[in-house]
Amino acid sequence: MSKQTVLGRVTQLAKANVNALLDQAEDPQKMLDQLIRDYTGNIAEAEQAVATTIGNLRLMEQDHREDVDAAKEWGDKALAASRKGDELRAAGQTAEADRFDNLAKVALGRQLQSEKEARTAEPTIAAQAEVVEKLKDGLDRMKTKLTELKAKRDELVARAKSAQAQNTMMDAVKSIDVLDPTSELSRFEDKVRREEAKAMGKQELAASSLDAQFEQLDSLGDSAEIEARLAALKAA
Repeated sequence: MSKQTVLGRVTQLAKANVNALLDQAEDPQKMLDQLIRDYTGNIAEAEQAVATTIGNLRLMEQDHREDVDAAKEWGDKALAASRKGDELRAAGQTAEADRFDNLAKVALGRQLQSEKEARTAEPTIAAQAEVVEKLKDGLDRMKTKLTELKAKRDELVARAKSAQAQNTMMDAVKSIDVLDPTSELSRFEDKVRREEAKAMGKQELAASSLDAQFEQLDSLGDSAEIEARLAALKAA
C-alpha cells in the first residue's frame, strides 16, 4: 500500500461522521460492529505503512548525515593535502607539491559531490517527514474515533438490554392484566356476600317468628284480663 493511499484512507476514516453513519443505518449495532472491525483493520494496516514510512525516513536521514559528515571529512582532507602541498612547494619539491595539490582537488571534488547529495535529499526528507506527521496525526484521530465507536457500541448494547428488560416486564404486566386475578376475587367476594345475606335473612326470619309468638302471648294475656274484668262487673 503506497503512502498516498494510506494517507487518503487515514484522512477519510479520521474525518468520518459516526453519528451521520448511524442515522443512515437500519441496524445501528451491526453498523457499529462493522465500523469497529473496519477501523481496527485499517489502523493495523496504517500502522504498518507508517512504520515502513518512518523506517524509510530514518534511512534517508542517516544517509543525509553520512553525506554531511563525508563532505566535512573530504573538506578536512583537502585542507590537509593543500597545506602539505604548500609546505613541499616552499621546500622546492614542486612535483610532490603538485601531487598533494591534485589530491586536494580530488578531495574537494568528493566534498562537492557529498554536499550535492545532501542538498538533493533535504527536500525529500522534509516532504517525507511531513507525510509521517500527517500519518501519525491521522492514526491518533482514528484511534480516538475507534474508542468513540466502542463507547457508542457499549452504550447502544446497554440501552438495548434495558429496553428488552422493560419490554419483558411490560409483557409480564400485560399478561397479568389479561388473566385479571382480581375478577376471581370479586366472584369469591360476591359468594361471601350472598352467604352473609342468607344468614342475615335467616336471623331476620327467626326474629320475626319469635316476635309473633310474643305478640300471641300478649294477646292471650289481654283476653284473660278482659274475662277477669267482666266477672268483676257481674259480681258487683
